[in-house]
Amino acid sequence: MTREEKASFVSQLAEKFKANSNFYVVDMGGMTVAESNAFRARLFKENLEVHMAKNTLIRKALEVAGVDAAAMAPGLKQSSSIIFAPEAANGPAKLLKEYLEGKEKPVLKAAFVEQTAFVGGDKLVDQLASLKSKQELIGEIIGLLQAPMSNVLGALESSKSTIGGLLKTLETRAANA
Repeated sequence: MTREEKASFVSQLAEKFKANSNFYVVDMGGMTVAESNAFRARLFKENLEVHMAKNTLIRKALEVAGVDAAAMAPGLKQSSSIIFAPEAANGPAKLLKEYLEGKEKPVLKAAFVEQTAFVGGDKLVDQLASLKSKQELIGEIIGLLQAPMSNVLGALESSKSTIGGLLKTLETRAANA
């Protein structure tokens, strides 16, 4: 690659980083061509993009995009491929967790999810797969906010019928006395 080609590639990759606030860095080195193609097909089916790049070019693109390259640096060693997740932040982690059952590759080295860097570790895939998406969190918050109101309305509704029944009983007793 010439310098101009590298500069063009870095600017294109930086635009991808700016456009996607969620991306994963995986090591696909050591996978056979068939395994790599099968994994890429799964990613494509889930509407995820994957790009291979040299670690130095990834670092430069991260810096250009304004992403904390220093936080991601420990994950940028050996072979690196980047998976961009435009929709659900935990989508690639769930796919990796499912795909890795009984396999050793690809290895998740780092992830950048909603402005937070996650690097290395055996449990990283499990941690990221269990993260809730922004929509799921908003739904839970709305449900929690609605619960007290529905409890108050339910109590008022039941007390209305209780008060009405009590008044009828008192009226019946007064009429009989």
